Amino acid sequence: MSGGTAFICSAGGLLVATLIKLWDLRKNPKDPILRAVCGTLFLGALIFVTAAPPHLAKINSWLGTPNIAAPIVYCILTAFDGINIVLLIHWRGNDNEARTRRQTRLCLTAYVVVMAAIALLFALGDAPVERLRDLDTYYATTPFIREMIVLYLAAHTVAAVTMTALCWRWSRQVPGSLRIGLLTIATGSSFAFVFDLLKYTAVVARWLGGNLDWLSTHAAFSLAGFAAPLVAAGFLIPPIGQGASSRWGMFQQFQQLKPLWLEIQSEIPRTRPKPMSWWRPMDLRLMQRERDIHDAVLRLGPYFDASTGRRVYAEALAEHAERRRARGEADASVIAGAVIAKAAARPAVNPEDRWTLTSTEDAEDLVRLSDALARSPRVQEIRRSAALTGSHT
Repeated sequence: MSGGTAFICSAGGLLVATLIKLWDLRKNPKDPILRAVCGTLFLGALIFVTAAPPHLAKINSWLGTPNIAAPIVYCILTAFDGINIVLLIHWRGNDNEARTRRQTRLCLTAYVVVMAAIALLFALGDAPVERLRDLDTYYATTPFIREMIVLYLAAHTVAAVTMTALCWRWSRQVPGSLRIGLLTIATGSSFAFVFDLLKYTAVVARWLGGNLDWLSTHAAFSLAGFAAPLVAAGFLIPPIGQGASSRWGMFQQFQQLKPLWLEIQSEIPRTRPKPMSWWRPMDLRLMQRERDIHDAVLRLGPYFDASTGRRVYAEALAEHAERRRARGEADASVIAGAVIAKAAARPAVNPEDRWTLTSTEDAEDLVRLSDALARSPRVQEIRRSAALTGSHT
């Protein structure tokens, strides 16, 4: 794959990611982190679009100035570095919001000044011969152009070192997808730092009368295709990972509530909508299942027998001494008995003798209640006893 094609593929991937995050931004336009992520992705894509050699030539031709594409690319790269640091500042968070704003302003101001200086130095310099791949070494000794090259490399190095150090240190303090994201950013920033070292070496070699241009035109050029996508991917991994983890957690809860949902299914009104299809969002499916359970439990309430609940609670507590688990088994046994009692058209329990469920008030307790319906031997015994009572009446 040619360098230009590789750059365009990288740009395409980053643009797709930008569009996805812009859709999220549409729903939450005031989120500073989301805005910074969109900026990071877009600038990363713009770097690859403008830095591809065929596009450099087109920019030079369109603007009618040899090599003017170079300061444009350097300014975009500098903006990318600055917004990455800003994103990391907001991502890291700070108890002092004023300090976060101050750090953001300082960072943005510094990188805007660098961008202005890059443009000024190019205007003051003289670069009449178009160089699409080796401008940094070809003009390494040209007044003002030389300073422009060193300035953009210095700004890029500061960003690379800062982000690598911060991300490595922070990654030791956090788990999961956030840690993976930070390590990915640190890896991309490390590639960026090596890119700078190769560029510095080639430029200094020119200053000393040598020629190590291949370090800049080939080795560094190859590394450039890894650094920006890795940094951008690192910022995407945590929200994607957290979203996937959240959906997986909801799916597990949805499945864990199935025994309870099946137990009380006869009490779900026929007028209620049918269960949503598997392709519908998991949060909506879980919400529907929980709503069906709560509604059915209310309909079964008049048949909750307090004597059954107290007996099972005492037995379970004596066995494993876990109050919440024992309460879950007691509630499960009461529900199991109520379903059978209502189906057999038995009279409702007197209000003063009714059991009050508490395991439906918390998601974790609701799962524990469902598990007890599926696994507890005491609940199974209540089912058998209630069924036998029904058969003798």
